[in-house]
Amino acid sequence: MNSSGGDKEKKKLGNGVVGILAETVNKWERRTPLTPSHCARLLHGGKDRTGVSRIVVQPSAKRIHHDALYEDVGCEVSDDLSDCGLILGIKQPELDMILPERAYAFFSHTHKAQKENMPLLDKILSERVTLYDYELIVGDHGKRLLAFGQYAGRAGLVDFLHGLGQRYLSLGYSTPFLSLGSSYMYSSLAAAKAAVISVGEEIASQGLPLGICPLVFVFTGTGNVSLGAQEIFKLLPHTFVEPSKLPELFLNKGISQNGKSTKRVHHVYGCIVTSQDMVEHQDPSKSFDKADYYVHPEHYNPVFHEKIAPYTSVLVNCMYWEKRFPRLLSTKQLQDLTAKGCPLVGICDITCDIGGSIEFVNRATLIDSPFFRFNATNNTYYQDMDGDGVLCMAVDILPTEFAKEASQHFGDILSEFVGSLASMTEVADLPAHLKRACISYRGELTSLYEYIPRMRKSDPEEAQDNITNGASNQRTYNILVSLSGHLFDKFLINEALDMIEAAGGSFHLAKCELGQSADAESYSELEVGADDRKVLDQIIDSLTRLANPDEDYIISPRRETNKISLKIGKVQQENEKKPEEMTKRSSVLILGAGRVCRPAAEFLASVRNISSQPWYKTYLGGDSEEQTDVHVIVASLYLKDAKETVEGISEVEAVQLDVSDSESLFKYVSEVDVVLSLLPASCHAVVAKTCIELKKHLITASYVDDETSMLHEKAKSAGITILGEMGLDPGIDHMMAMKMINEAHIRKGKVKSFTSYCGGLPSPAAANNPLAYKFSWNPAGAIRAGRNPAKYKSNGNIIHVDGEDLYDSATRFRVPNLPAFALECLPNRNSLVYGEHYGIESEASTIFRGTLRYEGFSMIMSTLSKLGFFDNEANELLSSGKKITFGALLSNVIVKDADNESAEALAGEEEISKRIIKLGHSKESADKASKTIMFLGYNEEREIPSLCKSVFDATCYLMEEKLAYSGNEQDMVLLHHEVEVELPESKRTEKHTATLLEFGEIKNGQMTTAMAKTVGIPAAIGALLLIEDKIKTRGVLRPLEPEVYLPALDILQAYGIKVVEKTE
Repeated sequence: MNSSGGDKEKKKLGNGVVGILAETVNKWERRTPLTPSHCARLLHGGKDRTGVSRIVVQPSAKRIHHDALYEDVGCEVSDDLSDCGLILGIKQPELDMILPERAYAFFSHTHKAQKENMPLLDKILSERVTLYDYELIVGDHGKRLLAFGQYAGRAGLVDFLHGLGQRYLSLGYSTPFLSLGSSYMYSSLAAAKAAVISVGEEIASQGLPLGICPLVFVFTGTGNVSLGAQEIFKLLPHTFVEPSKLPELFLNKGISQNGKSTKRVHHVYGCIVTSQDMVEHQDPSKSFDKADYYVHPEHYNPVFHEKIAPYTSVLVNCMYWEKRFPRLLSTKQLQDLTAKGCPLVGICDITCDIGGSIEFVNRATLIDSPFFRFNATNNTYYQDMDGDGVLCMAVDILPTEFAKEASQHFGDILSEFVGSLASMTEVADLPAHLKRACISYRGELTSLYEYIPRMRKSDPEEAQDNITNGASNQRTYNILVSLSGHLFDKFLINEALDMIEAAGGSFHLAKCELGQSADAESYSELEVGADDRKVLDQIIDSLTRLANPDEDYIISPRRETNKISLKIGKVQQENEKKPEEMTKRSSVLILGAGRVCRPAAEFLASVRNISSQPWYKTYLGGDSEEQTDVHVIVASLYLKDAKETVEGISEVEAVQLDVSDSESLFKYVSEVDVVLSLLPASCHAVVAKTCIELKKHLITASYVDDETSMLHEKAKSAGITILGEMGLDPGIDHMMAMKMINEAHIRKGKVKSFTSYCGGLPSPAAANNPLAYKFSWNPAGAIRAGRNPAKYKSNGNIIHVDGEDLYDSATRFRVPNLPAFALECLPNRNSLVYGEHYGIESEASTIFRGTLRYEGFSMIMSTLSKLGFFDNEANELLSSGKKITFGALLSNVIVKDADNESAEALAGEEEISKRIIKLGHSKESADKASKTIMFLGYNEEREIPSLCKSVFDATCYLMEEKLAYSGNEQDMVLLHHEVEVELPESKRTEKHTATLLEFGEIKNGQMTTAMAKTVGIPAAIGALLLIEDKIKTRGVLRPLEPEVYLPALDILQAYGIKVVEKTE
């Protein structure tokens, strides 16, 4: 190319013209880096804002979005991408498609010097191309930004369930899995999920043959791949068990004396295992240590085949593995397990790690031919489903089966920074995360990747074979050195290799794994050789000095095995945390120090400890190795209250704060990431406005009122989330409802009836008074709630209940699976608004929300109300200025208008009952009311406090005194939903129920009420979801979206607050 032509080509780089490649490597590859909607936003936003002026799309008849859709939004469709400065793809393009002097972005798989992709890198360098690798683009917290892991997990498990049905049929079992197709057979992920849900419904209603049960799915790892697979699994009726509990599932399989099945099983089991469940230290006195295991895997023995595999039906392998670690399952181990009758029926190897952690998975399979059968007994492979052995699947291009959703997800992220790549002329001007992903710039390897040529020369495959075979023909003396640390971002790998060569040694780079962030370490294995022992020792000394330039050191290489482990890293400063100690720190301000505060503070303060647990990684942590540490500040108007509330909770700070003091409020809100307001609802608006000004997220457990709703656009503009109604009722009730309703809609069902019942009650043992009710706060609010009007829909009719008639409208109620509870239900305010919130107002003929009480409560309260015990007007007797007793006030209330009889006639319960009957009440209601009056102490001749100006005040005073929880008495929360769903396709109606029953408990010597737990913990979970950036929606919202309620319900379940779901 002549000089002027070269200059012309150079001008293409950074010209704002983007090309999209047609994927040609694999017939199944239908994904695209940018969908038409992404292209529309980039083009219509204008080059000044988006950095993109034109988009040219190579025509493709198999791409998930056809060419006309791109043309409709302003893209050009052409095979010629010569005008493009930036060219995007998914997989590696064919070599003859690479144009000179352009920038390319795709998954290149070259940064580890992968042998099969080195011709591609040579072409990149020779054509002076700038190359970005999606795999190397990571965010601030070390997580890959562009990945398809969850889609691989989703597609992988759907595909395997499809094969599982066929495999079980060949073994003589008909199962609901047989009706399931492969992922690519469905038009969308939602359609595939609906099919899995249908399978789950059949399992729940018809059951599985006992001969294949318990059916246990074991998931390895907690990263995105595992999360995607678990997402599909959770659509089945399931129970997760801890690894240590697996043997208990097999204690009683329900076999009768004649050996035949006596029942069918209506759910499946899941178990999540990580490295600590797969190995144990060779020294029995030492427990598993992850950091130690990563550096010294040779100190650990595999135990997966002994502790997990014997109880596994399906192994879903989602975990990254390296050859230096013990295998998950070897061929010999499978042979031994088979001989012992292991229930293992299949391997779903989503990692597609051929010959890797599962030794006998020795081949990749295809989307249209995904399975093979391996018979461990004769060590033979088969391409059919019939006969002995284990079904295996190892498809390496799973995400493309959900090409539409995977492309949308990928493009959502890529479109955020494609403009920077399209307008880039100097790599130094790029943001750090994009700069790190640039392997070559104008045909030269960037400094971060200068190690690649050395890796190529070292022929890692040959070196690894030599090590595996226990021999090396490189030099007389050889040793395997493990280098871990900041090898590449601090260029230490190049310095280490220089030291080896300068001393006269040689090396083979046998393994290399790049850290995915500035804080993450990289790992390499070098086979270092020399012909002189002294030279080899000198090399080891030099490497050690590189690691510890200012420290004395002692190294004891295990010469007998030709191995040492050596950690290389940057110099640690005094105030610098070691990589294994890296922690993501966040802070939450809790406003209000009432009963609800303590469980919320305890939950958030415990995050550092629970963030390492598998369930936390599953629902919140992804595959990041960081721990989350939440600093909690509890603020109250009175410092004493805050200190008492947080007493005994470590790492929680108590402060005094008056929210009406705007300066103090501003100060504390500015210091935290999230505010959790447990103050009265009237205080939320002022807190919300401060949070908007300071751009801090806000959580409340209160109803979202009009004043808060009006802040939606301001909160959205500030980029914050104000999440209200994140308690019990409202809160958990919303989340349970939306989960049930959305699952029905996914199946194209129509919700015919939605009823919800909730009550905070004494436990049966504590319901030891005539009302069978107790208060944990001032009774005034609860009594006033009994006068609220109500409105609901029943069989298409709108029912209005006046506040005066609310108690009389109570009806008998029983929870189907809790028949021992004798309950009644009162309508709860306006139920119709929930039809709007839940999107069922036009389809449901019944929408009802009710409050639960023990049976008989409403009759008593109605009688007391009609007698005048809840009258709030100033009482003439109490306002006289005289000292009045409760007995005198009682006579004043129930003797008036009763034939003018005197107060002296009220000698006891029987006389009080007679007076009430004379006032027109039934004997049953009079007897119950008189018992309550006597219990409260209204007949006592003791003075009424002067603060009581009305009968209502006096009644509240006695109720607060006599109906309070005492000692270790427990309260109880009961929440029950019933949803009737009409399924048009099957023309049948199903009844779905979900029930939560929670009791108060003594914890650290203090009683934590069920109400406090079920209000405080959901609110705290909302704060945690915002801290972990799981809630993306901004503005004022309720927990009605899947991004909120799905993880929140999962975390509640993992934390011990259980919801029992059933289908009839």
